Amino acid sequence: MDSDKKIIEVGAFEAKNRLSELLRATEAGRSFVITRRGRAVARLVPAEQTSDDLQALHDAFVEFRSGIDETMSVRDLVEEGRRW
Repeated sequence: MDSDKKIIEVGAFEAKNRLSELLRATEAGRSFVITRRGRAVARLVPAEQTSDDLQALHDAFVEFRSGIDETMSVRDLVEEGRRW
């Protein structure tokens, strides 16, 4: 893999302090993994999405939504999430 295209790990604190710089690098095609305490928690990748990416995102959302009980309120969902 080309070293210019290598995914770089950046700590959350550093990412916060250097966000503008990271965004410029991302616009240029670089990708970053943002970590918290050494554990990957997010990815910063170029926003170039193909229609296949958008279709996959839509399909995942529809699948997720189909598993939600329609009688649950937003508050119920938040409370359920807190139990995890």
